[in-house]
Parts: sequence; C-alpha cells; structure tokens
Amino acid sequence: MKVVITGGAGFIGLRLAEELLRRGRLTGPSGEPEAIDSLLLFDVSEPPARPAWADDRVTFQSGDISDAATVSGLIDRDDISVFHLASVVSGGGELDFDLAMRVNLHGGLNVFEACRARSGLPRLVFASSIAVFGGAGMPAVVGDHVKQTPQTTYGMTKTICELLVNDYTRKGFLDGRSARLPTVIVRPGKPNQAASSFVSGLFREPLNGEVCRIPVAPETMMPVLGYRSIVGGFIALHEADGEALGDDRAVSLPSFTVSVAEMIEALNRVASGRSLGEIVFEPDPFIEAICAGWPQDASHDRATALGLPKDASLDVIVENYIEDYL
Repeated sequence: MKVVITGGAGFIGLRLAEELLRRGRLTGPSGEPEAIDSLLLFDVSEPPARPAWADDRVTFQSGDISDAATVSGLIDRDDISVFHLASVVSGGGELDFDLAMRVNLHGGLNVFEACRARSGLPRLVFASSIAVFGGAGMPAVVGDHVKQTPQTTYGMTKTICELLVNDYTRKGFLDGRSARLPTVIVRPGKPNQAASSFVSGLFREPLNGEVCRIPVAPETMMPVLGYRSIVGGFIALHEADGEALGDDRAVSLPSFTVSVAEMIEALNRVASGRSLGEIVFEPDPFIEAICAGWPQDASHDRATALGLPKDASLDVIVENYIEDYL
C-alpha cells in the first residue's frame, strides 16, 4: 500500500514517516494489514537534506496543497492511506486570513475529494487541534462532546475540516479520523508562527544555552503532549476500529495540563547539572489574547479507551527531547 503525508517535511511529518517505515505495515482499505511499499511526503518545500532513514520507498514532493490537480496526483492509488498534517499554524492564520482559508480549508477539501475519487475506502487521519474550542461558553475542561466555538481562524478551519471528515465518512467516501492535538513539545529547530511556539522554546532555547523570551504570564495553563506520543497517537488512531469511533470521528489526544511555571520547574529538574540559558518574561498582547481563548484543560476519555499513548510525565517528554536531539 501507499501512504501519503501532507506537511510531510515538517517536524511531526518526518517523525511520523520514520516510524511508519520502522513498522512497515498499516491496515489498508482492505481492512487487513498491508506492507507499505510507497511513502510520499508532500509539503511546500523539501527538506534541505534527505534523512538517513529515508530508504527507496520514500519520495519527497513539493507543491501547493490548494491546487486540486496537484493533490489529486498525490492520491493516485486505491490501496492508500493519508495523514493530512499540512496547515497554516495559529498565529500565521490570524495574521493572514486568506492564506489560512486557502491552505487549511481549501487544501483540506482537495485532500478529501482526492480520497473520495478512489475506488477503495482510504483511511485518512486529519491533524486537528484543541483550538477548535473557545468562546465565552467554553467550560473549564473541554472534551470530545463540548460545543466548538473557536476564537481563531486557525481553529475555525480545523472545526470545519473535522465536520467534513465526519460527513465524508458517513457518506462512505473515505474512512476518516481526526486527531485533536494539544500543544506539541518539544519541537527542535527554530520558532514558527504558532502562538504556542514559545512552549517548545521554553525548553529548547535554555538547553541550547540561549535566552528564551516568554510572551505570557507564568501562571498561563497549557495542555501539552510530547512528539513521540503525538506520532504514536496518529498511528493508533489510524489503526482503530471504525465502529469503535462511531459517527464522531474526532478524538482529543491525551495531554498534560501544566502552567508555564511548572514547565520551567520540569526543565530545571531534568537539566540538573547543565548550564541553561536565561528565561525572560516579555508579555505580548497578541500571543496572550490567542492563548487566553484556548482551553485551559482537556479530558481524553475516548482516547484512553482507544489505547492512544500518553507520556508518563512532563519530565519524560523533556528527557526524550534531550536523548533525541541533544
């Protein structure tokens, strides 16, 4: 079978691809485990260097996900699964509404329509976000059955795509699943335009001996999850029995809800003996407003029942990052 990962040249896309190659098999449209003979990683640009783990099954392709013909060309087999990760992130979506609509909404529609055009019943895993929740009526703890009133353009596009995944599945066009992500940590490399980018920076920059500037208050609460469990959650959701998911195909991945201050405490515990860069609080009203509109806590009963993974602790997430990247 073939696997397509949109947003495949990004951090999570590359980690997911490596893990899929290691596994070697996924449940195909036939409902049986099938060997992965082709893995296509699609993004706006290709990685600067081909990863060492990318064997001859792996192809990189760059292009525009808002171009329907391009996307149709990616999803060109009936024995196929798709992980749709490509997206304009939260802060970028607030700054450029048209770009968010073109990439997140119309790009998503292109992926769903390309799957619909296949003769098989492709499994599709869509990367959603807890940013689908928000508004004055948002409860203290959000869960899979809470009304969605997102307060960002990013969250709005994720909500619409979740509903489309549900309906395309109901109509028998594809076998969809939406993984509702908390903030992913710890991302290596440079900060991006995500409003939550500072959360990874809080660990990454001090461990690199660099100054980290935090745009929110120490008491700010954030649901987070480590990248290893994010990748494991994508795969576990792909493999989950569709009947167990029912008519609501969106599942909130397990997360830890911690304050910025608690994150700093975990960093100091794990990095004992290391010389850390300074952490400086510099409030940014733009970032503060976005974060204030997000959930402060999230339940994940369905994900737990489905066996989706969760890190043992925040400390373990930081330890994993040090092991993998430092």
